[in-house]
Amino acid sequence: MKLFQVADEYCKTSDWKVLALLKFCLFSIGLMVGALLPARYRRPAIAGACAVFLATYLPLMAKFFRLWRQKD
Repeated sequence: MKLFQVADEYCKTSDWKVLALLKFCLFSIGLMVGALLPARYRRPAIAGACAVFLATYLPLMAKFFRLWRQKD
């Protein structure tokens, strides 16, 4: 539980630039892992990554545009 509390505090004390760097770091790790996969596992890994991307990106962007409309 303490791990999640520390993670929450880290996010609260970080600005968008720090969180963007964190995302680039995680993206780079994903690319490295993907490059090391044997050829027979790449297609399922890509399909899974696409599913996770869509499942997370769409709600994030919906929230972003909702906030954007409220600021006008």
